[in-house]
Amino acid sequence: MTQTLLRGRTLSFVRWPDDTNDHAAYRYEKDGGLLFEGGRIVAAGPYAEVAAEADTDATRIDHRPHLILPGFIDAHVHFPQMQVIASYGTELLDWLNTYTFPEETKFRDAQHGRRIARLFLDEMIRQGTTTVAAYCSVHKQSAEAFFAESHARNMLNIAGKVMMDRNAPEALRDTPESSYDDTKALIEEWHGRGRQLYAITPRFAITSTPEQMEMAGALAREFPDMHIQTHLSENHAEIAFTQELYPWSRDYTDVYEHYGLLRERMLLGHCIHLSQREADALSESGSVAVFCPTSNLFLGSGLFDYQRYRKRAKPLLIASATDVGGGTNYSMLRTMDEAYKVIALNGEKLNPFASFWQITRGNAESLMIVDKAGTLEEGTDADVVVLDAGATPGMRLRMETVKTLAQELFVLQTLGDDRSVVEVYVAGKQAKSALV
Repeated sequence: MTQTLLRGRTLSFVRWPDDTNDHAAYRYEKDGGLLFEGGRIVAAGPYAEVAAEADTDATRIDHRPHLILPGFIDAHVHFPQMQVIASYGTELLDWLNTYTFPEETKFRDAQHGRRIARLFLDEMIRQGTTTVAAYCSVHKQSAEAFFAESHARNMLNIAGKVMMDRNAPEALRDTPESSYDDTKALIEEWHGRGRQLYAITPRFAITSTPEQMEMAGALAREFPDMHIQTHLSENHAEIAFTQELYPWSRDYTDVYEHYGLLRERMLLGHCIHLSQREADALSESGSVAVFCPTSNLFLGSGLFDYQRYRKRAKPLLIASATDVGGGTNYSMLRTMDEAYKVIALNGEKLNPFASFWQITRGNAESLMIVDKAGTLEEGTDADVVVLDAGATPGMRLRMETVKTLAQELFVLQTLGDDRSVVEVYVAGKQAKSALV
């Protein structure tokens, strides 16, 4: 089995970085090496030491002076919404009815689903994202198309067919029984096949009847180690409508609690307007609040209070995400640029080491895949991104004055995009340069 040896400046994280001087939070090698074999990292560290372990016939790739990091992880994205990104002028519920639902209707056509799945994963690779937690449409064939394309690329992805049986066009409604049957069939076909992971996916409480929520709960009990994903407290009108539909509930979060859906690996998109009780419920259950800054700003939903949720007596597990197509960019670099601004508006700052921790190890920990992704640890999957902080003329000019690694990371976060992504490795194989 042929080995691949990378050389460059390697950076990965061991825990949350408290500030830019918290050097114990990360591992950085100015002349670093990564050795891949069989899709995994078999050695990492100073280049001279790693090179000494490599076979004589190993493929050697020199990425100096660029940075080598774990591939980025996007914890919440809608792959069927590629053709409604940048749609004008609405807030959440109107945006769904005006743009999203008509677009998702197209995915009853399996060929359309296959095309968009291919283009979506091309775009993820182009941006340096090697793992996503993706929503498919209500159609079983949309999930089949996504998983087939992901499997062909040997990517580690999490996805699920949305379950929704009300408050949507008839062409986008399933039934409690069909949503259960389709989800179970998809789990049996795809979960654990290669690197694929399934997520039970009730879209959100508004688009599921109590009977369908019962089915989601039944699936959660049958598959206790599986991811679940949905939306929570994104928009005030959404919260009010949910309480009308579930008048017995104490609050929006209580709906998911009632049906047994709050637990580890539960990914709750947005979580902007949580009460203290709701935040406590998420914390105590190990559920994850997913920060989607570009969509929260674009749809006027509100400001996610990242630092307050992280520092509270019962801190929340937090992941970050693009939330395309409500989100306005596929790039996790652009996403964390907007995250920095949202956090600043809440009176705090997010240091650049913490930003890159969040989109690598931080997201991997929240999604409970850190044994596979999000680090450069030996034995983990060889999903890696190579970054150039001088990718554009403006960035090169700025880099003339940069003196520290923290400053370089902040330039990448603030000015970087897909042009900063030099190469991407998926399970040890070059992926970005292989795109046509």
